[in-house]
Amino acid sequence: MINDENPQTERERIRQERKAASVRHSDRLMSEQHRSSVADASFADTDLRILDLLLEDSTRTHKEIGEEVHLTGQAVGARVRRMRESGVIEGYTLRWNPAKVGLAVEAYVTVFLDAGTIHAAFLAFAQGDERVVRMDRTNGEGCYLLLTRTRTMEELNGFLQDMLNYGNYRVNLSMGRLKG
Repeated sequence: MINDENPQTERERIRQERKAASVRHSDRLMSEQHRSSVADASFADTDLRILDLLLEDSTRTHKEIGEEVHLTGQAVGARVRRMRESGVIEGYTLRWNPAKVGLAVEAYVTVFLDAGTIHAAFLAFAQGDERVVRMDRTNGEGCYLLLTRTRTMEELNGFLQDMLNYGNYRVNLSMGRLKG
């Protein structure tokens, strides 16, 4: 609840609550990882805090992160740049709602291919099709797992019909995202 009499104090209280929650989250992250032997010894606690803050909200400025970890914005920028160069940070993403732009049908398609020679042709098809959002090579049941997004069930059906040129499939429709 926002205090109308003193909005500056209320903003400071909210900022302190966020900071405390972030510290708890970071502490939990560090204890879960507990500095496994895989971790690079040069990866400091401060770097983990910066990474945690970016994972929480990647739109934060280096200055804002610096206030949380007691560094200058320039120092945070240097650490972030080092994490990008070393591959710790691979990129930035955006969470969005595909249904709001007309891509209401989300389906997971398990692909079964018969012959090893068909894989190259299938890969070219799937990589070039805009309805395929993600494609993973799998083991166990099926050869590939595709995440597809289409506007309608008819469009999904057309995609599945095209898939029959390469092999068989099994479809699971998403009923709604619960996490991630």
